[in-house]
Amino acid sequence: MKYNVDYDSELLTFLLDVTHQKRTFLKNALKYNCILVNQNVITQFDYRIKKGDIVELIQKKNHLLNIIYEDNEFIVINKPCGLLSEQTSTESRKTAIQYVNDYLYKKRQRAYLVHRLDQYTSGVLMFVKRKDLYNLFTHNWNHLIKNRGYIAIVEGKIKPESGMIDTYLYESKSQIVKVSYSKGKHAITHYKTVQSNKRFSMLEIHLETGRKNQIRVHLNHIGYPVIGDDKYGHPSNPINRLGLHAHLLEFEHPITHKFYSFRCNQPEEFNLLLRK
Repeated sequence: MKYNVDYDSELLTFLLDVTHQKRTFLKNALKYNCILVNQNVITQFDYRIKKGDIVELIQKKNHLLNIIYEDNEFIVINKPCGLLSEQTSTESRKTAIQYVNDYLYKKRQRAYLVHRLDQYTSGVLMFVKRKDLYNLFTHNWNHLIKNRGYIAIVEGKIKPESGMIDTYLYESKSQIVKVSYSKGKHAITHYKTVQSNKRFSMLEIHLETGRKNQIRVHLNHIGYPVIGDDKYGHPSNPINRLGLHAHLLEFEHPITHKFYSFRCNQPEEFNLLLRK
């Protein structure tokens, strides 16, 4: 359903006026990428719209499944912030793998998860549809993956504007990942500044290793915590979410050796924050 905007307003206020839906329904629609403004996905409830804009409410059968790519071997989604990649001891149904398998059920296909994103990290998440591919990826992941790119918003104007963080990481008994220079698993993070203002910096991150919470721990270690991170650094939370998004995954097919590259744009609220 499309709505022509004929007065300046905050997005949620406008939606409440024109759709007559409940506030909870509309907040979920925003959270799960179901609201477009001028064909751009917007998730920020106080986003300012103006006369002449076009607002669209997409009512997807499964609003959590934003498919980037699909063929007979792969399915790739843009995982929303807040969605678990796979089941835990307390949650089995509301997970990315479950939503993908629900979608594939009618096709008589099944998804296998070959990597993970933290619950509050959004972005590119890939599944394979064959068990042999699952085995090949899980046993040869570091050899097959050519690039993993993330966009992070951190507090402060980072100096130097680019660099490499090279440490070891280990997990404490309280499940907090900590930096070490002698024990744990080797972790290397590359970063460069994309843009910044007086309060925040947008960084492009590339990983040589894929350790638990690696980006968040490394950036906090050098004094620039990821916004919205209540586990490492406790910085401000101006967009009501973790400022981390997986925007790029590139790999070589383990059998055909074909090169694949999957991308998805960072959330619009990331861009808005840097423009303020």
